[in-house]
Amino acid sequence: MSTGNLGSVIVAVDGSQQSMDALTWALQNLKLRSTEPPGFFIILHVQSPPTIAVGLNPGAIPFGGPSDLQVPAFTAAIEAHQKRITDVIIKHALEICSQHKANVKTQVVIGDPKEKICEVADNLPADLLVMGSHAFGPIKRMFLGRQGDALLSINSVLWTWSALVEA
Repeated sequence: MSTGNLGSVIVAVDGSQQSMDALTWALQNLKLRSTEPPGFFIILHVQSPPTIAVGLNPGAIPFGGPSDLQVPAFTAAIEAHQKRITDVIIKHALEICSQHKANVKTQVVIGDPKEKICEVADNLPADLLVMGSHAFGPIKRMFLGRQGDALLSINSVLWTWSALVEA
């Protein structure tokens, strides 16, 4: 697939091998506009909102204390951990891009990936959205959902997901 007139392409990455394979596929197969303004890839990562797992929550304070208290230290630690994970994912994606000498921008948003990918694709001037596929079967997809179903609501951006199968 060689186009040559794409201005910008969003590639959603989540740290999985499938998303990095989709990024590699996009870098190898899509040709961006070379005239002014030159085309670029947008590496998009959606970070989950910070939540305190049930096991980490210290629970209610004994003897009648508030039962919905969340300790700020736990929240700060979880946010810092998620930021480190995001930094590693973006760094890995940028290393892949540097091998292909691609013009790249990055964007990190926080929220539900289905909603945020759609929102970013609608708001950015993108010509194409590329995503990796975990290739879940129909049973797993029924319970876990599928981001592609949410993307069907996007009318302003063409999209594809890369289902690369190793032989």
